[in-house]
Amino acid sequence: MLVLAADTSGKDGSIALARGHADGPCDVIAVSTLSGGTFSAQLVPQIAALLAKHGFNKIDLGGFAVASGPGSFTGLRVGLAAIKALAEILCKPIAAVSLLEVVAVASHSTGKVVSALDAGRGDIYAGEYDVTDNAAILVRERLLTRSEFLTETQGQKIATPDAVLAEALRAAGSAVQAVEPLSAAVVAQLGWRKIQAGAVVSPEMLEANYIRRTDAEIFARSPRSSTNPC
Repeated sequence: MLVLAADTSGKDGSIALARGHADGPCDVIAVSTLSGGTFSAQLVPQIAALLAKHGFNKIDLGGFAVASGPGSFTGLRVGLAAIKALAEILCKPIAAVSLLEVVAVASHSTGKVVSALDAGRGDIYAGEYDVTDNAAILVRERLLTRSEFLTETQGQKIATPDAVLAEALRAAGSAVQAVEPLSAAVVAQLGWRKIQAGAVVSPEMLEANYIRRTDAEIFARSPRSSTNPC
């Protein structure tokens, strides 16, 4: 099966084309990078160019994998909208992939693994997973302050692709394993496993995994946003 994957969760993004085989492996054919700030203008043309470059058409696609978060609110919306549209037109399955799950699997550890991604504002996206044989079972994902993260993960296996965050956590006394930077290639490979396992969603059920509430949601629930003068 030909799988198209997209990751628009960060400052820069990427798309990947991969071939999933019935006996399990998923071979990445090619990866194209997307410059930050212009995902909405680049994504669809880049997908068309990537397919054409390798002699494919959109009708050759058998499934999709997309990074569902956490990450940039705007970036995630662009990626999810494009994948939703393609999957709906082609009637193909979508595998929604948490980047924290990708980090846990990429650690190549077994047992309990805590994935960490810098959430900005002094916070950390934390994902707790039970990892076995390159599969990760979600325990929970949440947003923690750095001090909360250090307290709650003491003595646990921590994995992150963020070199700056890894150094900061090590300086605070945590044992941290660095993993390769995230890209659509690893999203494609994990997405293929989900497609094989039937862990897919329909376009209308595909949602972003923000973990952090958007500023609009925060302000909407703030007492200051009330229109009631009393």
